[in-house]
Amino acid sequence: MKLISAARMRDLERRVIQERGIDGHELMDRAGRGVAEVVRHLADSAGTVNPSALLFAGRGNNGGDAFAAARHLQEMGFDVIVWIAGSESQIHGDALKHLSLAKSEGIEVEEYPTREDWEENLAYPYIADFLVDGLLGTGSSGPARGPVAGAIRYINAIGNDAFVVSIDLPSGIHADTGVAEGEAVNADVTATLGLPKIGLVAPAALEFVGGIEVIDIGLPPDLVEALPSESELELIYSTELKKLLPRRLRSSHKGTYGHALLIGGARGYAGAVALSARAALRSGVGRVTVLTPHSIVSIVAGAALEAMVFGVPETPQGSIATSAWDAWAPRVGEFDAILAGPGLTCHPDTVRLIHRLLDDAEVPLVLDADALNVLAGEPERLAESRSSLVITPHPGEMARLLGTDAAAVQSDRLGVARRAAELTRATVVLKGAGTLVTARDRPICINMTGNPGMACGGAGDVLAGLLAGLLAQGLAPFDAACAAVFVHGRAGDMAAWRGSQTGLTAGDIIGEIPYAFRELTWR
Repeated sequence: MKLISAARMRDLERRVIQERGIDGHELMDRAGRGVAEVVRHLADSAGTVNPSALLFAGRGNNGGDAFAAARHLQEMGFDVIVWIAGSESQIHGDALKHLSLAKSEGIEVEEYPTREDWEENLAYPYIADFLVDGLLGTGSSGPARGPVAGAIRYINAIGNDAFVVSIDLPSGIHADTGVAEGEAVNADVTATLGLPKIGLVAPAALEFVGGIEVIDIGLPPDLVEALPSESELELIYSTELKKLLPRRLRSSHKGTYGHALLIGGARGYAGAVALSARAALRSGVGRVTVLTPHSIVSIVAGAALEAMVFGVPETPQGSIATSAWDAWAPRVGEFDAILAGPGLTCHPDTVRLIHRLLDDAEVPLVLDADALNVLAGEPERLAESRSSLVITPHPGEMARLLGTDAAAVQSDRLGVARRAAELTRATVVLKGAGTLVTARDRPICINMTGNPGMACGGAGDVLAGLLAGLLAQGLAPFDAACAAVFVHGRAGDMAAWRGSQTGLTAGDIIGEIPYAFRELTWR
């Protein structure tokens, strides 16, 4: 999905109003309804009973969106109150119309026109389940001042006791740069309107934005498609992934949806390949076969009951021996995708095994974890692969592959991802907060699903298995990578909404994968 500047978004809205006859009042109502639907979905996911929402409105159109959202939330059964960072007399135009509508429907609206008012509020905070930030929009610049700065400070002070949703962008950050020039809201989710703003994916905005939900306000597709590209990045989002998963045929059988082969595990590291197998099974693939050392085959098979798990020869250290491939190389044509890496270890036999896979495999091949670590400093070797290759390094693994360090990777994630794609000729998935997906002939796409709770052991193994399963179903490598990182992150978000980020485990992510797919397909 295209990322857009604030100026371009304002011009697009002007054209919609002037050329397509959709007035600003209607656009604001659509925005408010969309924000309300995001909040309702979060409340439903968290199992909130009798949910309440405190909405914060500024004096401009962002405040108007908050007034509209308040009305729709009340219709959805929320206990709603609105606080204005300013006075009603300062509100004009379409925002004033929506303020009047909200009040006419009995919504309580309070005004706090000074910073001192907000300091008093903080002494006796009003706690709600959801805090909705409608203070500042794309037209703001410079640091927040006066009552708006006080309102931002209030939201951040009580944000640990509520879920914070920002309308369009977190108040206080610049729409184009993502820089917080003063006080800025720390949002859990940003419900951006129409199209995502460039600043939302900037490194400077990382700690403020949270997840990104794009609200459909009815922008005409032809106007959107005609927009020139303003960023080297595109956002991975569900609306553009849905076409990748067509309706399943009633005549389907397990052979219809492919066969994935997973190679991994070692003594003491059975969990990695077991998690990958469980995630692959949740991907929609028809069959999953796992090759793992004889000594741990019962552990892996017990964890992934629906997979076909085969024990293979192992080294004295308990990792897969190179000779294991001798019996399976002639059968490689039986599989539609292969994953190697989870739990393999960096034994010398692993090096030889990966080289043989690169030489022998002609189906899509995913290399993760130790399958990349054993190729440290040899990215060009990956370019010799006979298969369509996808690599899924985290910053440390990417650093080892390219012969640099993790700090250098993190300081130039876009440049490093491009360079890796050129050197390896692979589809590159650079994991992290804002996972990047790119390939030599494709744009750089960024994923904003996911949360800090996913910084846990095994989460990467889940992503690798999910990706292998999608590849085995026939998705192109770039498309499969985009879909996998989105669904993986969304499943992690859903696990956190139902429980917490703190208590999240890789197994929790797997459990939510079927529900995350509902965003892409209803079947």
